[in-house]
Amino acid sequence: MKTSRRTFVKSGAMIALGTAVFPQSIFAAGNEKVAVGLQLYSIRDDMKSDPKGSLKKLAGMGYKVVEHAGYADRKFYGFAPSEFKKILGDLDLKMHSGHVEFGMQSWDVSKKDFTDNWKHTVEDAAFMGQKFVITPELAGDAQKDYDTLLKVIDLWNKCGEYCQKFGMKFGYHDDFNADVVMNNMKLFDIIMKFSDPKISIHQFDIANLYNASGTDPLDVIKKYPGRFVSLHVKDLLKEKNKENMHDSTILGKGVLNIKDVMALSIKNGAWLMIIEQEAYQNESPMDCVKDDLAAMKKWGY
Repeated sequence: MKTSRRTFVKSGAMIALGTAVFPQSIFAAGNEKVAVGLQLYSIRDDMKSDPKGSLKKLAGMGYKVVEHAGYADRKFYGFAPSEFKKILGDLDLKMHSGHVEFGMQSWDVSKKDFTDNWKHTVEDAAFMGQKFVITPELAGDAQKDYDTLLKVIDLWNKCGEYCQKFGMKFGYHDDFNADVVMNNMKLFDIIMKFSDPKISIHQFDIANLYNASGTDPLDVIKKYPGRFVSLHVKDLLKEKNKENMHDSTILGKGVLNIKDVMALSIKNGAWLMIIEQEAYQNESPMDCVKDDLAAMKKWGY
């Protein structure tokens, strides 16, 4: 993809472009109950040009949950929190989570406290009724230097403590493409070792580590049972693109064993399944996410 979600989240914060308690409206999968939603980055252009109309289309397709990636300047896709909450409520859409920019820039060293901007981000998420405040951001220097990475993870843990005060948890969404090894450990394993599961969550993107190093997502879930409350559910084409990466595609049309991955993750405590598609093979994003939801329903979710 030409524009990553973390770049999109960061650019949203720069150019100012975005409910509830645990899910009441849910889909059943066997004896487990999970919420199925859509990461709005999947329809990023539609959300930029007509956010209200786009959300209405999603609700018409049968979506009940969305996850934002368009928060900036205390607004969700250009709407004040109270306005966006009403829009979602009128469409019977819930928003348990959202992706935002977060890093060392969110900590005021002189005050030894989070910046006002970050505090506002958490406050607005709590107002929306979110359960999770998630970042897909991991600065490049933290992906190259072990000590820098540990400082970032320590800040994640501090943020987990802060979010707890608002009844939420802070989370990290894996979004790096290099198969990085530091101190004889893979980057993802370092993150899992030092992040505190009592105060933070991990949203596992089942495709990103496969793209990074060919890692089978089933192996990750087996290695870290109970650590993933939420998944980003996506599929990947077998062929690689010009950037030597596998583009995402409609669920069920790619190479990932999505059904088994979801079943195992749900067995281990995951309940929030967020569909994401970032490439579309000449189809419209709206048509793709409609087909994605149809695939999930076909599988019993």
